[in-house]
Amino acid sequence: MCEKRMLVVDAGLVDKIDENRGELSRSEFIDLLIEGQLRDKGDGARKKTGAVEDDVVTREEFRQFQEGAKELLRSFLEFFINYGLELGRDPRDEEFEQLSRKLRTLARSSSRD
Repeated sequence: MCEKRMLVVDAGLVDKIDENRGELSRSEFIDLLIEGQLRDKGDGARKKTGAVEDDVVTREEFRQFQEGAKELLRSFLEFFINYGLELGRDPRDEEFEQLSRKLRTLARSSSRD
């Protein structure tokens, strides 16, 4: 069995603990808060060493995703342009011109990045 000690705290703090502890005892609630705080500090140290949480995206990861999305869009546009040409569409068709312009714009934007 654990050794028990008494901790003297302000009455306002006890009220705050009681309001938020739910089914936990005061001791369990304080232990939960302390463990959570220590775990958060440990996570902060890991972040500084290069580890990141699953829901956080670095600038480099976002840039790679952006480049991949542009490349995918460029591939789709090339496919639809080539498909239109194979179907015998006139290269001077308005939709064909719009797709070609978008493809050139994407090619220029990715070459600048």
